[in-house]
Amino acid sequence: MIYKDYYKDLGIAKSATPAEIKKAYRILANKYHPDKTNGDKAAEEKFKAVNEANEVLSDPIKRKKYDQFGADWKHYEEGGAQPGGFDWSKYANSGGGQSRRTSTNESDTTFTDDNANDLFEMLFGQRGGQRPGRRNVVSKGEDLETEAILTLEEAYHGTARLIQLHGQTIKVTIKPGAADQQMLRIPGKGASGMSGGPNGDLYLTVKIAPHPEYHRKGNDIHQDIAVDLYTAILGGKAQIKTLKGAVTVNIPKETPNGTELRLRGLGMPMYGKKNKFGNLIVRVAIVLPEHLSAEESDLFVKLAALRK
Repeated sequence: MIYKDYYKDLGIAKSATPAEIKKAYRILANKYHPDKTNGDKAAEEKFKAVNEANEVLSDPIKRKKYDQFGADWKHYEEGGAQPGGFDWSKYANSGGGQSRRTSTNESDTTFTDDNANDLFEMLFGQRGGQRPGRRNVVSKGEDLETEAILTLEEAYHGTARLIQLHGQTIKVTIKPGAADQQMLRIPGKGASGMSGGPNGDLYLTVKIAPHPEYHRKGNDIHQDIAVDLYTAILGGKAQIKTLKGAVTVNIPKETPNGTELRLRGLGMPMYGKKNKFGNLIVRVAIVLPEHLSAEESDLFVKLAALRK
């Protein structure tokens, strides 16, 4: 039997926790999925190896057998496996218990009844002396992944998506403030478990479409506002549109072009936190007057002379 290093296939240590195994599997399965590799045979083989490794290491019973017996572990996946076809002695302890001796043409092997019982119990969940039958291994269903594209307005107010899986429609509610690339976990909505095991989970990756007016950074929203020259020089007010609605902004006297004004609490909702918001950062873009009349031009000439 060819030994397969499942830990190496997933790029994890032998001490990896179940959560680390799941995370490594999701990343690699997504990377090598046939839908994304355009028929690449090497990637397809890697995808198969990653799935096989996850099937064993994510199951506590299979992982225990794999860690204990290495290349020989697979013999015990079949309930009809017989002790005579395998060197049991290398897994037998030298501890107490009544022993028995069996002979072959090549060597004599001493094996204790207690050790045999412990080994059978670990492998098959029953005491020795009975021929183990095939067991249905209870295991959790596979986790599934999908994605949803939201407008910035939907992310601000919260929304819902209907997802089709296995012939059923699942309604996923997305709270206000979801971020681009945020992954949401919907428990129990993945693939069905085996032999009565629990269902897997559904992981939904949120993607936020670009917006023509707003640019999001964390929970803050950045926006450019046009301010005429006279208001920028003399001060005044400007009305702007925000995701919360129209608001009036005070423009201080002699505001330079590119000045950023912070409007607290008018940014994105903080995901999962009620009545918590980021800020709206508005950058002043001064608009110069066009098509000046002769009188206006003369006034600017006089103003320029006064500044000398």
